[in-house]
Amino acid sequence: MRLGINLGYWGAGMDGDNLAVAQEADRLGYDVCWAAEAYGSDVPTVLAWVAARTESIDVGSAIMQIPARQPAMTAMTAATLDSLSGGRFRLGLGVSGPQVSEGWYGVKFDKPLARTREYVEIVRRAMSRERLSYEGEHWTLPLPDGPGKPIKLTVHPQREHIPLYIAAIGPKNLEQTGEIADGALLIFPSAEHIEETALRHLRAGREKAGLTMDGFDVCPTLPLAVGDDINGLADMFRPYTALYVGGMGSRKQNFYNQLAQRMGYEKEAAEIQDKYLAGDKAGAAAAVPHQLIDQTTLLGSVDRIADRMQAYAAAGVTTLTLAPAGFTLDERLAALRAGTDALERSGLTA
Repeated sequence: MRLGINLGYWGAGMDGDNLAVAQEADRLGYDVCWAAEAYGSDVPTVLAWVAARTESIDVGSAIMQIPARQPAMTAMTAATLDSLSGGRFRLGLGVSGPQVSEGWYGVKFDKPLARTREYVEIVRRAMSRERLSYEGEHWTLPLPDGPGKPIKLTVHPQREHIPLYIAAIGPKNLEQTGEIADGALLIFPSAEHIEETALRHLRAGREKAGLTMDGFDVCPTLPLAVGDDINGLADMFRPYTALYVGGMGSRKQNFYNQLAQRMGYEKEAAEIQDKYLAGDKAGAAAAVPHQLIDQTTLLGSVDRIADRMQAYAAAGVTTLTLAPAGFTLDERLAALRAGTDALERSGLTA
């Protein structure tokens, strides 16, 4: 099992800190450094900056927003980043949610599975540098009855095949991800539930495409905090968990809330959402069960974290992406180093 690092969203006064974290992850031998975008910093600019200041770590978008760009533009960006980084780019895509898609990008959040499938097909076709033509429900290239003609990408990516990941939560999205992508970006993964909530759906998609899980990258992100006070460390992530389970999306379209329900927290997920949507964020955070946090983060001593890493590897995770917590840069860097120590103690290194 490999390790990754997730910088999250750039900005909030942490620009220099995030770069230092990426550089330390590069020095420690982490496999990939991911960055995110929603309605703040854009991810290609961040990854170009990180790639220019690191040596060997891969850089990946987790995620690049599908509603933000035409698929041909995404193919151009991916090819450019792969070329500039010396073949270190990984393309992670996602449809976001209705609030961001419609409120920020002005793109209707409808038929997300079909849109994602067409988007991936166009991106792959464009990155292969064949002349681009496509007839689908959501995109038609070139536009009919006009001056447009099929043209091909002029930038040469470093590699013939740029790894393509999709952020997936729901069963249908997971199955499609297994069918059309090279990897899955997962959030709130529990080693105890990941087979039921994710892997069986990914496997079904691979089988539909006539493929196995060999070479498919199962890549969840877990917050990481090191220390002896497990309860205190878990409390650090209460607002984070409450935000996603309670406030990310509408009452009917909160994919994280639905995931918590599939993990067996139906009653708790409903209470968290009720309080969060009523404006009681503190009450929502207090309602998050300790067990839910402990199952979806890496908390405690290096030995305890090593044990959890073994559980994730046994469950089928191939790249474990860490989001090291800390109020200072030194704390985040220490957590980053603890991650490599834990991996070594787990016996999972190659």
